[in-house]
Amino acid sequence: MPTYQYECDACGYAFEAFQSMTDPKFKKCPKCKKMKLSRLIGTGAGVIFKGSGFYETDFKTKDASKGAESDGSDCCSDSGGCGCE
Repeated sequence: MPTYQYECDACGYAFEAFQSMTDPKFKKCPKCKKMKLSRLIGTGAGVIFKGSGFYETDFKTKDASKGAESDGSDCCSDSGGCGCE
């Protein structure tokens, strides 16, 4: 769930709210109680990776991936006709 930034156009009060994307926007300022609240456009939080790296643990090692690569010489059977030429 994203964090949205709000600012009141009447009194200038600014705050953040942790809301679902499907929740309706807040319209009433919690400080001055006027219906002048605007949701600001933010840059977003971005993606945060923690730890040593997902690619080091979730994928094959470099040595295993080299073994999986082929030069294409074994793609066709002896009868031919595979269409890889």
